[in-house]
Amino acid sequence: MNNSLQTAFAMSPGANLESYISTVNAISVLTPEEEKALSNRYYYQDDLDAARQLVMSHMRFVVYIARSYSGYGLNQGDLIQEGNVGLMKAVKRFNPEVGVRLVSFAVHWIKAEIHEYILRNWRIVKVATTKAQRKLFFNLRGQKKSLGWLTNNEAQAIADDLGVEAKTVHEMEGRLSAYDAAFDAGADEDDETAYQAPAHYLEDHSADPARLAESDNTEQDASDRLQNALSTLDERSRAILQQRWLADQKATLHELAAIYEVSAERIRQLEKNAMKKLKTAMSTELVPV
Repeated sequence: MNNSLQTAFAMSPGANLESYISTVNAISVLTPEEEKALSNRYYYQDDLDAARQLVMSHMRFVVYIARSYSGYGLNQGDLIQEGNVGLMKAVKRFNPEVGVRLVSFAVHWIKAEIHEYILRNWRIVKVATTKAQRKLFFNLRGQKKSLGWLTNNEAQAIADDLGVEAKTVHEMEGRLSAYDAAFDAGADEDDETAYQAPAHYLEDHSADPARLAESDNTEQDASDRLQNALSTLDERSRAILQQRWLADQKATLHELAAIYEVSAERIRQLEKNAMKKLKTAMSTELVPV
């Protein structure tokens, strides 16, 4: 392995981005014959040095792709790093017998990793979850660079092209136009703007006396129901449930089987029947005395 490859391996895109880019650009591009030979060595002989050379010779291509996603406000070094992960996955799966260049095969894996990273980190709230929404996210954002708010005709045209509903296009447009807000006011905020932080106008119900009383009543009611339901069980079933579910150190089926001198399967059956009776009893309204 030459010095350029060793240097590139020792570097991280986040440490010194410009130096990293200069280094990977200095690594020579493989000829078709060299790429074929290295691919065969890794595919048939599991030669890791050949795999490293394949990865390093294509890192400049990752940088080129990552730069096309610079408009998302994410660290360029992180985008490159994710793209490198995709490149390594591509090299691992590349079959030299297919008859295509590695760069043509790797572009899918590189973009897929970068897309996943952007969707995970661009916003706290996810803007796209389904495959169709993800496709719409990247296509729509590219068009929004030159467009204002979409007209109905423009939204319908995009919807037809991507196979989604126009309503979905408008929803994604709204998500793209939204922004994340900090819950607390920033340290540099003055009194005239600090009140706009959500922390100052979102209501906290945790200390509401009415809600606290209601919660206490609910817990007490649930406890009463449980005690009354347990009292309807026979002594053995009640003891099994208490040791299996209500004790700090919960007993196993085999431990209870040894105590009651029956099989573990029999304990499981007794537990199941007792739980069924317990649920039925708890679902019945308590009649005030």
